[in-house]
Amino acid sequence: MTGPGEERVRVVVATPGDDGDDRATASLARGLRDAGMEVVHAGRIPADAVADTVVQEDADAVGLPVLPADAPELVARLAALLADRGVDDVTVFACGPDADLPGLARLFPPGSPPAEIADWLRGHVGG
Repeated sequence: MTGPGEERVRVVVATPGDDGDDRATASLARGLRDAGMEVVHAGRIPADAVADTVVQEDADAVGLPVLPADAPELVARLAALLADRGVDDVTVFACGPDADLPGLARLFPPGSPPAEIADWLRGHVGG
């Protein structure tokens, strides 16, 4: 939780593409909110819409709770879309199997507790 005078970390949670489990996205969004994060639950939307949402919501971070089969390409595309929009200060994290994903600050194992992710976000984005 945040204390008096502390800004809350603002996180966009989304599942880009057609793959994924909407329950995992909702569960992460709810868990981060319960841990004191300010959460924008974008649901299942294309990567360009994720980037637009990050800009519109002035997010500190974007979380991808379910990685699709084309995760390396998708994460690289999201990083490029954010760069095209002049966004260079947003932390990108995901939950999924071990993979080398370009533009990703942290990959959490599937089933990671949202409180653990929230603690890492607070330390990483300085919220």
